[in-house]
Amino acid sequence: MPVFTGSGVAVITPMNEDQTVNYSKLEELINYHIDHGTDAIIITGTTGESPTLSEEEHKDVIRAAVDFTAGRIPVVAGTGSNSTLTAIQLTQAAEKAGADAALVVTPYYNKATQKGLIEHYEAIADATKLPIIVYNVPSRTGTNVLPQTMARLFHDRKNIVGLKEATGNMSQASETMRLCDGKLELYSGEDGLVVPLLSIGGLGVISVIANIAPQHTHDMVQAFFDGDVKRAARMQLESLDMVNSLFCEVNPIPVKTAMNMLGADCGPLRAPMCQMEPENAARLKASLDAFEAYIDL
Repeated sequence: MPVFTGSGVAVITPMNEDQTVNYSKLEELINYHIDHGTDAIIITGTTGESPTLSEEEHKDVIRAAVDFTAGRIPVVAGTGSNSTLTAIQLTQAAEKAGADAALVVTPYYNKATQKGLIEHYEAIADATKLPIIVYNVPSRTGTNVLPQTMARLFHDRKNIVGLKEATGNMSQASETMRLCDGKLELYSGEDGLVVPLLSIGGLGVISVIANIAPQHTHDMVQAFFDGDVKRAARMQLESLDMVNSLFCEVNPIPVKTAMNMLGADCGPLRAPMCQMEPENAARLKASLDAFEAYIDL
């Protein structure tokens, strides 16, 4: 069975005003997502400001998410690092905490070679029994997992099962699926390309927009699986303005700002994330107003 199908929310990490993690709000958000169609909780990812969490905070947030979710839907823990050893330690901690899978971003800044990527992921896979979803987002990491590399990892390690595809390159995604015999658990890492990724065998999305519109995101994926491709495509297009506004500044600045605009009281961002530029905040507010019918908060 796949780790999940449908809409996995890349959930934000709420903060108190002193920038400590707000665990009571995190519990509230997880319950909200479970009640509004979300199919999996993706914790301590990019959207969760994981680069600004200490290693102990990172582990604590994963443990809390597992506890709060209480087995109702899968929990996928972001455990990537630019250090292989740190990624192993975080993945083992996630396994001990009871996470259902690990989402492991490519090493950032180091710009590993393809050989280095293979050795990195194989070392992590050999150190855990958790299913591993590789996260390929070259725009943020400076490193691209090429189709041949992903295929080798998929075929050589049974617990390297999936890919969060965030290159924006449909040709690359298609070639990756071809080399993996169509069996790779493929998840869109781009909210604007969910339906196209589903059309080549994708299982769902790891979503930013689902923070504010979980039911809409779930329903869009479900419509595709139900054979109503026209409805799924229409829902994809309906969300594009909102998606574009959520990425008009670097994620997760806009989505956390949006949630606070909607009254969710999720607290400040951690530096070096900062407040939005006024013109971008105005654009975000206009998109929220236009998308109001699909927002559940």
